[in-house]
Amino acid sequence: MKENRILLNYYLFTIPQVTVFAGAVLGIMLILEIKTQTALGIFASFYGLLLTIIALLVKRQFSNLVLYKISLLFFVGFMMLGILLLLM
Repeated sequence: MKENRILLNYYLFTIPQVTVFAGAVLGIMLILEIKTQTALGIFASFYGLLLTIIALLVKRQFSNLVLYKISLLFFVGFMMLGILLLLM
C-alpha cells in the first residue's frame, strides 16, 4: 500500500511538467497552422512517449504493482493513439 502512495506521489510531481511541455509543443504547432489532426497526432505520440519514459524510469522499483501496470498500459495506449491519428 505504501508503494502505491510513493508511485502516486512520483506521478504527481513529474506528470504536470511533462504535460506543460507537451502542451507547449501542441500550441506551437497550432500557431504554425499545422493541420489539426496532424498536430494532435504528434502531440499524443510525443506526450505518450514522454509519459512512457517516466514510467520506465521507475520500472525496477514498481513493476510488481497493478497501478504501475495499468498506468504503463495507458501511457503506451496514448502513444499508439497518436500514431493512429498520424496514419489517418
